[in-house]
Amino acid sequence: METENLHSEVEEKKQKKQKEFSVKHILDGSWFTDKMNHNRGYFLLVIVIVIFYIANGYSMEKLYRKKSALETELKELRFESMTRSADLMFIRKQSEVIRRIREEGLDLESSKEPPIKLYR
Repeated sequence: METENLHSEVEEKKQKKQKEFSVKHILDGSWFTDKMNHNRGYFLLVIVIVIFYIANGYSMEKLYRKKSALETELKELRFESMTRSADLMFIRKQSEVIRRIREEGLDLESSKEPPIKLYR
């Protein structure tokens, strides 16, 4: 009697395994739900990690675009600085100062005596 009972249990397990791998069982979704119920925590962890991975990718892309925009702005500001520096160097030349004084009509003259160093 016990052997028949064991034999029937083994047959039921075989049928259950065959049912798990049948095409109908896979197509109707019951195979997935059975596996999902057994591994619910693992699937939840994988979903959270995937969401974090996607969000991290978007934030890195946003930071990269911001970095590129700042590099472009820095390059433009560097060129503007060089241009202004060159303009200031030109304006500070003695001949340019004298020319601008004459254009403005100011009564200023350049000194005939060289500058004197003051020592302490």
